[in-house]
Amino acid sequence: MLSDNEEESKEIISEIKTSFTGYKAIVEELELRGMLSAPEDKKDCLVTIHAGSGGTEASDWANMLLRMFTRFFDIMGFRWEEVDFLPGDTVGIKSVTLEVKGEYAYGFLKSESGVHRLIRISPFDAAHKRHTSFASVYVYPEADDIEITVDPQDLRIDTYRSSGAGGQHVNKTDSAVRITHIPTGIVAQSQNERSQTFNKDTAMKMLKARLYQKKLDEEKVRLAHIEDSKKDISWGSQIRTYTFQPYNLVKDHRTGIETGNVNSVMDGELKKFVRGYLIKFGKFE
Repeated sequence: MLSDNEEESKEIISEIKTSFTGYKAIVEELELRGMLSAPEDKKDCLVTIHAGSGGTEASDWANMLLRMFTRFFDIMGFRWEEVDFLPGDTVGIKSVTLEVKGEYAYGFLKSESGVHRLIRISPFDAAHKRHTSFASVYVYPEADDIEITVDPQDLRIDTYRSSGAGGQHVNKTDSAVRITHIPTGIVAQSQNERSQTFNKDTAMKMLKARLYQKKLDEEKVRLAHIEDSKKDISWGSQIRTYTFQPYNLVKDHRTGIETGNVNSVMDGELKKFVRGYLIKFGKFE
């Protein structure tokens, strides 16, 4: 049986540990914010996920990433909305674009741009063989308050019938809009709204965001950081691998950060990887 002094000491130690944990979390959060010093880090952003080659496997993996990211958005308190969606042929998605709004949304999500690789026993393979699937993720800061000049003569605007879910009106009218910026070949499209006008406005916002990202990438070239950037976003060089079999491991190849808790990562626990990226590549101010 503990004496009164021993019991009191035990309570004090417990309170100190609790306070330390709380202060540590605050310091880590401030440290992260300090690394988000680029002007675009504070901006809202667009997140696009594309399934790689591989048909059903890749489409299912892209859908799993969509779920993972939306869980992360919810954890971070970000608001998000689907602005373009192309379903897979049988399951999952071929591509999806999300508009994400929140404090430092781009800063926290820029680390996710690149190729994500999945290794697992396929649920679609009757022989239960192990498959490798790829999906690319691109994150663009929104450019609403940035001076991005687009010459209308440089644009090709096509309208077409929506192919995704959205009701009879969406699917039976040419309300979807695709805008091609001819000089760069950059394409933006939107098909989720009933109105062609709304879809055109959304597609133009996406186009400007991608042109702004191109401008940022060109600045990286000027600063001689392009080689690292290419490694991060090229199709053949994955930034992170998610292994479900023969063992559980998620590893970020840029930072070396890894965890065996695959389920928590797929449920949106990405802060560990975001933090590792910002510590290695961020600029603290």
